[in-house]
Amino acid sequence: MKLSARNTLAGIVRKVQPGAVNAEVVIELAPSLNIVSVITLDAVKSLKLKVGDRAYAVIKASSVMIAVD
Repeated sequence: MKLSARNTLAGIVRKVQPGAVNAEVVIELAPSLNIVSVITLDAVKSLKLKVGDRAYAVIKASSVMIAVD
């Protein structure tokens, strides 16, 4: 896999929650460390995603904001 995105985080799919058009996908990066993405149902089907699969969260952003209280 070759991507222009610099941030690829490997993990295990822990949950695929389908909705009417999109699905929420939870990827466990490390114990108690999850990342959640909302993707189309077509993408879930195309990638053949299921719980237990190895997958990557790929993050492509021009900026990341940080805030504190």
